[in-house]
Amino acid sequence: MTPAEMVRTGSLVLVNQSHPLAQEPAVASLLPPDSRRPNILLDARAGTVLSRFLSDLGCAGEIVPVSGYRSRAEQEAIFSRSLRDSGEAFTRAYVALPGCSEHQTGLAIDLGEHRPDLDFIRPQFPDTGVFRTFRRRASEYGFILRYPEDKTNITGIQFEPWHFRYVGWPHARLMEREGLVLEEYIRLLEDYPESGPHLRFQEQGRSFELYTVPRADLECLPDRLPRNTLCQWSGNNGNGVVVTVWRDVL
Repeated sequence: MTPAEMVRTGSLVLVNQSHPLAQEPAVASLLPPDSRRPNILLDARAGTVLSRFLSDLGCAGEIVPVSGYRSRAEQEAIFSRSLRDSGEAFTRAYVALPGCSEHQTGLAIDLGEHRPDLDFIRPQFPDTGVFRTFRRRASEYGFILRYPEDKTNITGIQFEPWHFRYVGWPHARLMEREGLVLEEYIRLLEDYPESGPHLRFQEQGRSFELYTVPRADLECLPDRLPRNTLCQWSGNNGNGVVVTVWRDVL
């Protein structure tokens, strides 16, 4: 994999108007998190985790997937239809530009309350009952509320209580703990280079080291990763790759 491909790959890729998506996942790498809705797909890892999460909560029939992976052509159709039916102000607030939508990564899912009048663009996701529990526990399963109400000036998207993004563990937990959206999190990690110091924190009996490797230094990165411990990396769709080292707490 080339450095350019590495930067565009992984669960931490940032997608917004300033960071358009350069490549979409292969359809073969996607799966439905709910077998009753086989046309709604997610990245295989994200879909498997979401399916387990809904099962653990016992709410698979109450919280339903509304929209997962979208191709660029689908996003273009949704954007155009929203412009026609709801106007530019609404569309700019709630529908991402084609090429700038998280849905094209396969890592984002819109969820809603199972009801006859379920809205495709703005599904109902109340802050009560099992929906509140889902939101409160999402980070345990690697998901974040991607567009919170108090961060619209950073994300550029209005509050969407139904839109969740898979970033993986432990990133979701750290983002929740620090009150960060993905834009802020990526910037934070850029302050911790491979040469050190690394960002270190503990969560649920494990110790983690996080750091960013710039695109120019990605050659032979696997050879530089620590041995005999779990290491993961993800591109940020910008200037580098985030490395996560899992260590036991001594």
